[in-house]
Amino acid sequence: MKGLAAGIGVVFLSPILIAGTGMMLASSADAVQNSGSFSSCLSDIDSDKVAEQVTKILDGASGKDVHVEGLDLPAEQVPNAATIVAAGLSLDVPKKGQIIALATAMQESRLRNLNYGDRDSLGLFQQRPSQGWGNAEQIRDPTYASEQFYKHLLKVSGWQQMTVTQAAQAVQKSGLPDAYAQWEKLATALQGAIAKTFPGSGDADGKDTDQDKQSATTGCAPGQDGSGFGRIPEGSVPKGYSLPKDADPKAHKAIAWAMQQLGTLYQWGGSCTNSHGPDPMGRCDCSSLMQQAYAHAGVTLTRTTYTQVGEGKAVSPAHLKPGDLIFSRGSAARPEHVGMYMGEGLVIEAPRTTKPVRITPIKDWTILAARRVL
Repeated sequence: MKGLAAGIGVVFLSPILIAGTGMMLASSADAVQNSGSFSSCLSDIDSDKVAEQVTKILDGASGKDVHVEGLDLPAEQVPNAATIVAAGLSLDVPKKGQIIALATAMQESRLRNLNYGDRDSLGLFQQRPSQGWGNAEQIRDPTYASEQFYKHLLKVSGWQQMTVTQAAQAVQKSGLPDAYAQWEKLATALQGAIAKTFPGSGDADGKDTDQDKQSATTGCAPGQDGSGFGRIPEGSVPKGYSLPKDADPKAHKAIAWAMQQLGTLYQWGGSCTNSHGPDPMGRCDCSSLMQQAYAHAGVTLTRTTYTQVGEGKAVSPAHLKPGDLIFSRGSAARPEHVGMYMGEGLVIEAPRTTKPVRITPIKDWTILAARRVL
């Protein structure tokens, strides 16, 4: 999964509303010391309820009417949790590894992307620049922080045979190594709820079936994730593809216009107003391709990926329609790349410098967010 990581945020668990004790604590160490009541408060997790409420957030609900025990800031926490799960899927980390990562972030930051912590600790996992986790800006990027956690976890010998607490402690080396266990049930429920919104997540028992392995990045069954078209030469239309007849007429126009730019070279900052012309700045980058395609369909979009991720309404990556914008790289809140879903498991994009506008299978995307602009 080179581009799927779906776009979704996770809600941070607050010791205050759950334990009824007061404000969110300023450091992970303080949070651990004052969270003893969580174990009993979170002993009975209704997985179906978690899935229902998390899906609402991922589909664009504000979070004001979302109530799940242990999630008091869903609009903030759920997208962060989704980024953690998406990063795990993109790195082919098994379900247990994703649960360990979620439990760790719950303990360390309550799933908040903190700009403070004990000593120089920062971000979702309270990673420290002084300990070689990256610079402060990198650590505050949820996707980077998640990937770093997984890379360290995968280096731990025998981590899959360890308990959640043992594995988390092997990575984090916390002064309070037993604190991670209290989050395991909620982390398990969150992982299950979030993974189902992504293309492919394994079966209910956490064992990947052959079909799941084939579609682990798309949420689509084999043949619906673009894999059925085989290798697609850059700049070409895969044999057998046709514009979806049941697509919204404006989406149909936008896709058709974008396809007319196939084969033209990417230009960062290019306006996409004359991609076939001699001026490089008339060529397309990823967001200008989306903007101009929809402009030719009578729909106004903002110019950058960072702002387009706020256009229209959020949709689940598992329920895409032709014309939907999908976002990858970076984080769900600040993605760095955008493409347009074409139907039949295909996406059109202006990928990066030296590459042409092209069509790729959605199985190659780690989707952080998806938006419907019609």
